Amino acid sequence: MNLLKIPLMNKEEYDYLIQEEFICRIAFQGKYPYIAPFLYVFDGKFLYFLSTKYGKKIELFHKNPDVAVEIEKYNDKLTEYKFVTLQGTIQEVQNHNENQKIRKHFVDMIQEKNLSTKILAALGHSPEETLQSILSEEKSYLWKLVNVAKITGIKNI
Repeated sequence: MNLLKIPLMNKEEYDYLIQEEFICRIAFQGKYPYIAPFLYVFDGKFLYFLSTKYGKKIELFHKNPDVAVEIEKYNDKLTEYKFVTLQGTIQEVQNHNENQKIRKHFVDMIQEKNLSTKILAALGHSPEETLQSILSEEKSYLWKLVNVAKITGIKNI
């Protein structure tokens, strides 16, 4: 029996996918894997995530910051699909200038993608607040994916 292997994406292809999308899933390590959805931005070098300051993910992050991040894109009939998985470590962004620059990148992305302000609730903010509150009130952690050990991108034929 011949098995058909799904083709791998090259760096240019998975960088494009990462740049175009804005929602990912992060798998944290615990007794069982814990997977949570996140908004992210990509600056061409690093993936950044905004996280609420509560929940199981915070406990798991403090125990072990090594994670797997998955980004996908597919159409309704699954005639086209692709996904990329990155294995690395997340760390909190401590530098004030980097923090503000990336938070501004999140505000811009939310506006460019015309996302509902209801997304603010997933970032620790009230949907009644303005997007600018992401910059002025740090109600969420800003994390960065570093030390990426492996990237696997897969696409349909």
